[in-house]
Amino acid sequence: MTDTADVVIIGGGIVGSSVAYHLAERGCTNVLIIEREDRQGMGSTAKSMGGVRAQFATSINIRMSLYSIDLFSKFEEVTGHTAGYAPQGYMFVATSGHHLDYLKSNMQRQRACGVTNVEMFTREDILKTIPQIVADDIVGGAFCPTDGFVDPYSVMTGFSKRARERGVRLRLETDVTGIDITQGAVAGVETSRGYISTRAVVNAAGPWAASVGRLAGLDLPVEPLRRQIVKTEPFEQLSSRLPMVIDMSTGFHFRPEGSSYLMAWPDPEETYGFRTDFDYGFIEKILTRAVSRVPLFADIEVNPRRCWAGMYEVTPDHHAIIGRAPGVEGMFLANGFSGHGVMHSPATGRIVSDLILDGASSFTDSQMLRAERFVEGTPLEETAVL
Repeated sequence: MTDTADVVIIGGGIVGSSVAYHLAERGCTNVLIIEREDRQGMGSTAKSMGGVRAQFATSINIRMSLYSIDLFSKFEEVTGHTAGYAPQGYMFVATSGHHLDYLKSNMQRQRACGVTNVEMFTREDILKTIPQIVADDIVGGAFCPTDGFVDPYSVMTGFSKRARERGVRLRLETDVTGIDITQGAVAGVETSRGYISTRAVVNAAGPWAASVGRLAGLDLPVEPLRRQIVKTEPFEQLSSRLPMVIDMSTGFHFRPEGSSYLMAWPDPEETYGFRTDFDYGFIEKILTRAVSRVPLFADIEVNPRRCWAGMYEVTPDHHAIIGRAPGVEGMFLANGFSGHGVMHSPATGRIVSDLILDGASSFTDSQMLRAERFVEGTPLEETAVL
């Protein structure tokens, strides 16, 4: 079977769906999303913790968050589907002068980019918000009330359904086996269900970005890294209105999920590779850190079957790779989000659709995310990584 599309998007998760939505909203509807699973969101999308924040350390990440949070806040109005956006805030808890200086420096950058509501908190402010927290070593923190959480699967569904209502097509259970490059330009895509003639391909393959890139002769520095999430049983002793709380001394962070809690921690012993099995031993590791900061968590129950693992797609500088593929005309990259794919999916869709339709993006600083930065020796540095 031979098909034709103006744009082929490889990967039907939240990023690919956002690209399709943004293209369709601008009238480009001869778009085909290719997803190898039997339904969308089986990769990293549905396994995300769902956090969204503007509290980043670099201007490009801050601006991407501002665009994305604005879209999440009016998502139902523009797509007809809910994003589940809950602006309960992010609270960074500092336990050293170094942490505090870092947060103050970030806040100045955030305010310069337009995040007007971020503010520094004292230990007393933090205790008012979370009276149950151990605060002996806390020296302050930072809080932004419009940070919060979304439902990743709902966002992906909203983007995808709206795009398909406009005429975008979705092909499930289809593997991409080759990318046809003719005289340095994309000519088509080979799949397990036949050839698709196209002049534009978007790599939105999540943790599998590097293998898709190799089909076009690209060497993308994107590696998968397992991240595990512990979901607790319902727990009424803490408020379900708490923000995302980040303990900067350990990297442990948690947030409410209905009457339960989601907990995460970047285990330094984790190594790169394709792993999505949940390690039951992780529960003890994370609860040790949880109880040391919030002693009430000693009473919490965890059912291992409600916990899960997903994969970050990590770049050397923990920033996404978004833009044209070097040396391959018509190939566009939306990869390497390093844990920020859900929260930055709206902005990514906007940037990539601009590049495809206009040849350039009006999105400030987006050229900083070009793939060439690694070989040019100009990587970015994002230190606000969870």
